[in-house]
Amino acid sequence: MKISIGLTLTASLLATTALAQDKTVTIASWGGSYQEAQTKALFEPAAKATGIIVKEETYGGMSDVRLQVTSGAVTFDIVASGSGSAARAGAEGLLEELDYSVIDVTTFYPALYSKHCVGGDVFSTVYAWNTNTYGDAGPQSWADFWDVEKFPGSRAYRGKVAGALAPAMMADGVPMDKVWEELDSEEGILRAINKVRELKPHIAVFWSSGAQHAQLMKDGEVDMTTGWNGRFDNAKKDGGKVAYSFNQALLDYDCFAIPKGAPNKDTAMMFLNEISKAEYQDDLPKYITYGPTNKAAYDTGVITAEVAATLPSSPANAALQLPISLEWYAKWETIAAEMYQEMLTE
Repeated sequence: MKISIGLTLTASLLATTALAQDKTVTIASWGGSYQEAQTKALFEPAAKATGIIVKEETYGGMSDVRLQVTSGAVTFDIVASGSGSAARAGAEGLLEELDYSVIDVTTFYPALYSKHCVGGDVFSTVYAWNTNTYGDAGPQSWADFWDVEKFPGSRAYRGKVAGALAPAMMADGVPMDKVWEELDSEEGILRAINKVRELKPHIAVFWSSGAQHAQLMKDGEVDMTTGWNGRFDNAKKDGGKVAYSFNQALLDYDCFAIPKGAPNKDTAMMFLNEISKAEYQDDLPKYITYGPTNKAAYDTGVITAEVAATLPSSPANAALQLPISLEWYAKWETIAAEMYQEMLTE
């Protein structure tokens, strides 16, 4: 009798423990103000609504995921990632395929989720200019950015291939909806690189980080540059004489992925569904100047028209932009990066 009761209690305890484990997720992000914004807008309210216990960690990116997956010791259930990094990691077999019968993306922008990652926030790669140099009459297209006669002055440009080739294609006259098609070959990639090569004598700096390109504009060291809209917003708040346009910008996003072999995969799917809802995403702009990936977040009344006008994923701004192609990055980035580096070191 005692043995039976003991076994029953043990079984009950195991069941309770299993249930608790099913209701826990470990999320790794990049720390700082970015993760703080995620915590306040997404993680904490979603945990409260679902009863799922969220454990947060910071990590160094997909290299950490690769180490966990290859060693068979996966502790992360969800990771924040850049869309291109997630595309490459997915192609490498490091990520689970997401179950979109669980994660509802019916009101998402089509280009802001993929087989291995679901968008968490939206940013844009734009061209920005120094208003001391050009006033409000700055460039309004990538062709303008390349036009050193109409817009004389120094430039800064991306020192990595990500976000560098599509603008060059548009500057070379390729229609926005044909850019990724034209880049889908080594010949197309070389065409874009040659366009950057053409501008190279006027490029004072090939930037390597968001902090760098924002500082260049804040200090007035260049007259125009490419870069990320949120960084320029912060530079302007800090007194920088900077403006930018969303016309022909690259619409890109950060996303959430599930490492291959995540210990709480099913709960992770449920949690990703929760934080993808408009009622959470509409809070993101309160904490960081990035837009929601769920279009319905603009219909809840939380994001004012004034705020929406500044966000890359608002319907009006998104319509002006070229969505990033994760398929292109997964297929071509390694080859394109080598070719681009050769041009930089000439």
